[in-house]
Amino acid sequence: MGWLDAASGYQVRLGENGRVQCRNGKGKLLSSVPASLKDDAQVVRLRQLAEWLTRHEAECLAAVDGWMTRSLPVPVALVAEAWADTGWAAVLRDLVVTAGDETGFLRDADPERGLGVVTLDGETARVAADVVHVPHPVLLDDLEELREFGAELGVEQKVQQLFRQTFDRPEPASLTGKSSVDDFSGGKFQQLNHALGRCRTLGYPVRGGSAVYSAFEDGRVVEARYWLGSDYPEGETWTGELRWALEDGTALALTDVGPVAWSEGMRMASAIHAGRVVEEAVPA
Repeated sequence: MGWLDAASGYQVRLGENGRVQCRNGKGKLLSSVPASLKDDAQVVRLRQLAEWLTRHEAECLAAVDGWMTRSLPVPVALVAEAWADTGWAAVLRDLVVTAGDETGFLRDADPERGLGVVTLDGETARVAADVVHVPHPVLLDDLEELREFGAELGVEQKVQQLFRQTFDRPEPASLTGKSSVDDFSGGKFQQLNHALGRCRTLGYPVRGGSAVYSAFEDGRVVEARYWLGSDYPEGETWTGELRWALEDGTALALTDVGPVAWSEGMRMASAIHAGRVVEEAVPA
């Protein structure tokens, strides 16, 4: 963005870091915007633009994260149209996508030429397809290879996909007859408020005493529910079991939980459990 004239001979612009930059009449870049320009019309407009761009990128990020976690097919025409917007392009660039028979890192999207992807072979391919998928990492057969190749390419994804923490679902035989996971049970929080605060920080809603993550898989919504407690907010609490259920509350056997719902539920419980009180070992 070019420089705009402000009061008293100053010029201002929006920097690449999203902050308003200012230079004086001699062209010297200042470390901050002078207090006298706080209410200058150009400065106010630039700050409003910066706030809008931040909200816009957050909305783009949430939308693409939803495509991934819900395994939704996305029209290529939509991706190509969105690519022209820098906010969308920043979020979409370097995602691992599958379109047609190709899987690779998304590097371009054009209404006429289709998608441009870099494959595991290091080749740049043009993909002409009607829809594209942004797979959840737990569904990628070549995940480790993609991670290694992504590191070589210097990939920096806005959406947590390639380096997202994943949990593979155990073999069905080991889950038969079970309806819950107790790997993250017994985590102590000095106050229930502390556990609830951690959920807010991580972005997980809490309902009926449980942290909840809703996954859309196999045409249905499956909720992972991790028990935190429902007593006094100021009282101690201990985490309980992790379970899965349908939206209407119908409990699911672990053998009926899909790989994405499993991975995201375990990821949620692991992240919350990590904030527990860890008792120091007493020396013998």
